[in-house]
Amino acid sequence: MKRSLAIASLMTALASPALAGTLTVCLEGSPEIFNPQLTSSGTTSTVLGQIYDNLIAVERGGSNIVPALAESWTVSEDGKTYTFKLRKGVKWQSNAAFTPTRDFNADDVIFTFQRMMNPDHPYNKVNGGNYITFKTKLADALASVEKIDDYTVAFTLKAPLAPFTGIMAHGSIAMTSAEYADAMAKAGTPEQFDRAPIGTGPFQLQAYQTDAMVRLLPFADTWGAAAGIAENTPMVDAIIMAISPDASVRVQRALAGECAISYYPNLADAEAIKASNKVDLVVAKVASSGFINFNFKLDKFKDIRVRQALAHAINMEPLVEVVFNGMGHATGAVVPPAFWGHADDLKPYAYDPAKAKALLAEAGVADGFETQLWAVPVSRPYMPNGRRAAEMIQADWAAIGVKAEIVTYEWAEYIQRSRAFEAEVGMFGGIYDFPDPSQIPNNYFTCNAEGKPSPSNIGAWCNDAFNAVMANAGSITDQDERAKLYVEAQHILYDDVPAVMFGGADQLMAVGKSVKGFVPAVFGSSRMSGVSVD
Repeated sequence: MKRSLAIASLMTALASPALAGTLTVCLEGSPEIFNPQLTSSGTTSTVLGQIYDNLIAVERGGSNIVPALAESWTVSEDGKTYTFKLRKGVKWQSNAAFTPTRDFNADDVIFTFQRMMNPDHPYNKVNGGNYITFKTKLADALASVEKIDDYTVAFTLKAPLAPFTGIMAHGSIAMTSAEYADAMAKAGTPEQFDRAPIGTGPFQLQAYQTDAMVRLLPFADTWGAAAGIAENTPMVDAIIMAISPDASVRVQRALAGECAISYYPNLADAEAIKASNKVDLVVAKVASSGFINFNFKLDKFKDIRVRQALAHAINMEPLVEVVFNGMGHATGAVVPPAFWGHADDLKPYAYDPAKAKALLAEAGVADGFETQLWAVPVSRPYMPNGRRAAEMIQADWAAIGVKAEIVTYEWAEYIQRSRAFEAEVGMFGGIYDFPDPSQIPNNYFTCNAEGKPSPSNIGAWCNDAFNAVMANAGSITDQDERAKLYVEAQHILYDDVPAVMFGGADQLMAVGKSVKGFVPAVFGSSRMSGVSVD
């Protein structure tokens, strides 16, 4: 009953003309947590990207790295030390439990990284301590993070790391308050540090109703406003983010004028959006990759012939045509075509049911077997309709004797269970958050030096040759040589068949004609600062 009342009151608020200064946004899922370090979910980042700041950022609507909480940075001649000069006068937000007594400074940077780097840090294991992006991209690379003075911090790497600045611009490497952490620890509620967010960004959390709504208020003292930077200044009285997993519902709300910005509409609704006199169809040229992973913790997928059979049994061209509504591109490469380093010679595995049956027979399972096929429950650029894709794969596999039960969960639970290796065949994917082809391959297919899969490697595939090539590509700066190495890595992945690629498509959004100043992000999450509504 409480949830029904919450949704009813939310929709009344959305329709009320009294909220003319409110920006309404329709999201496809709920945030997992309110600390960006503990997530790599794009849905969560859409919310947290309004609250927190990084030292540096990807420019709005582009791919260049620009200053944020750091005004400038220098790199040592050996390429291993990055020294950041911090912006002065940056204010922290407050809430009912905490009022800051000082501005952002180097102590906050040190705290942010020590929490992730040091297993003995008092906050390291709070709320699970799963620092997904950090562990995947920086844990093995960082030698130290040192405070030079109150407004200077030096990051020293064990070896040169070509995508370092891009990684530092990733939303999950945002800065957090050391003073707030101390206050919550003294109060005996350290878990609240990740649940009641305190950032330096343009908006701050006012309320969250699980699976229903996030409400943000402008942070008047944010540094962007103080510096007179329009695109970093809040320009609305509030943001209401309504959570609607059903893409059709999000489109209906947009067309009815209830949502000024609606994420991930069905591709089939593009024409209806174009024809509307209330909203525009906005296309963001995002880079993304989608795939299904075979779980290497299960014996039935350890035989490469089984994986090859399942790959050859999928009729990928019509699947991509149907699921992406004619707007997608089928590929066998994990790095998308928009990037340098894309292996354009890798095509989808040839559709060959006869070969698939022969491979199963060679593997000793001529009569097939049963498995689970997990379907992504939300619409993403890399998979706009997970259920439909799963049904088409289910039918293709049934033709070779493999019975697949389709399984799905609410998005946050789906991610959590997948990362716990519960998915037998898991549908997954990602959107690039910074302009370097290493992100998706590293996030979803590498393992560390001890053989532990990266947090988003839900199939637990560990291949020494792949890991070595990826590490080598990240340690050099020559882009042509790096591109060759990424092509080599994609061939290793393709030949061992730990996953089957779908491809990807552009991101669609329905944006109200009354919205001014909104620029969809090409990398990372779109910010609502600088956005106004008539």
